[in-house]
Amino acid sequence: MDDVTSLDATAQAELVRRREVEPVELVDATIRRIERFDPTLNSIVTPLFEEARAAAADPPSGPFRGVPFLVKDLQATCAGVRHTSGSRLLADFVAPLDTELVTRFRAAGLIIVGTTNTPEFGILPTTEPHLFGPARNPWDPTRSTGGSSGGSAAAVAARLVPAAHANDGGGSIRIPASCCGLFGMKPTRARNPMGPFLGDVMSGLVVEHAVTRSVRDSAALLDATEGADLGAPYWAPPAARPFRDEVGAPPGRLRIGFTTTAPTGSAIHPDCIAAVRDAATLCASLGHHVEEISLPLSGEMLTECFVTVWTTGIAWTVDSVARMTGRTATADTVEPLTWALAEAGRRRGGADYLAAIQGLQMIARAIATFMRDWDVILTPVVAEPPPPLGTFDALADDPLAGFMRAAEYVPFTPITNATGQPAMSVPLFWTHGGLPVGVHFIGRFGDEATLFRLAAQLEAARPWADRRPPLG
Repeated sequence: MDDVTSLDATAQAELVRRREVEPVELVDATIRRIERFDPTLNSIVTPLFEEARAAAADPPSGPFRGVPFLVKDLQATCAGVRHTSGSRLLADFVAPLDTELVTRFRAAGLIIVGTTNTPEFGILPTTEPHLFGPARNPWDPTRSTGGSSGGSAAAVAARLVPAAHANDGGGSIRIPASCCGLFGMKPTRARNPMGPFLGDVMSGLVVEHAVTRSVRDSAALLDATEGADLGAPYWAPPAARPFRDEVGAPPGRLRIGFTTTAPTGSAIHPDCIAAVRDAATLCASLGHHVEEISLPLSGEMLTECFVTVWTTGIAWTVDSVARMTGRTATADTVEPLTWALAEAGRRRGGADYLAAIQGLQMIARAIATFMRDWDVILTPVVAEPPPPLGTFDALADDPLAGFMRAAEYVPFTPITNATGQPAMSVPLFWTHGGLPVGVHFIGRFGDEATLFRLAAQLEAARPWADRRPPLG
């Protein structure tokens, strides 16, 4: 069964459909693999093995019937399951119901075998919560998995499951996909549901989806979950046809603009520059028009507005959790960085928040105008290859040190959280030391279709599925 667990979700579902393997056999093989490798990786924080075996007895006949899956321990909740958001403030909280996204995962036939590690409230681009300890990168366990969907990414890269839930408020799908050598699609704002607890998060910065090993899995998962839920405040433009049909469809001759210059002025590691230039060369060899560009935005404005929304959002998160649990949030109940950000957010007023939203909307309009001339923009995902664990730790005398370091590390991904555009990390490049470095493609608002077509073309030209991390 080890060969079966190495297949992508689409192939596993096909075996179940043809009755060559039973769902419970897939679940048992997955559990064995988790028990073998996750003690090293620390990717899963709440195993749900018995629940998974019970669900596998008669799963719904959706497109992923019987396929094992993991849900990130942040935002999406499973009824009756511990939901911590990586925080001591929620250490023993049990979710009362499935969120709409989890309901759709289950309806697709996915079998949830556990929940995955995440930094406290998803704040950092690494997965090292005090509550559970660090998730470890399968390519090098001394390195970060990225964040905040780092537990999900580590599990998928290690082939514990073929795909796992992830969400993204500043790069949290794409960063761990880059660090762990996976495909990570951040959909258009509001493509996937946020209910019933939330309409949106931080005025639309956060989106839901997954990390996968194959492009087709990402597309088919999005088909299974996309669409506004009841009472949603807004929704994404409807797709012309299923996203799965875009995989393998000719992308045409795309106009691709690329840059390795960070709008914030962050220094970019030579390996990340090499990854982008290598991808640009590959795209040109596939017949696309590729040209170097400069992004039309102020890094200073982006940073100022994003930090205002982010810090006020952390203050809202901490206070909301305290109200929900009836506990008092203090500097002793959350991590030092979280408390410092929440305090910074409380010092900003409603007018500051609305001004920041206006600024981000101005950036969105500038980028949308710019992309009239470009089908896709290509950039680095992050400013350096997977950094060592501990890189983003708070200092005793400076709790914000890790956050400032994180801002240097992720100068590109927050752009599309601000604009709402779809974007993807594609695993095309590995360093000489064997570490993955993703490349970042940005599409027009509502146009995941072009990205899926291009990603499938890149996957066919330079397959990555056979690359395996050096597990014991």
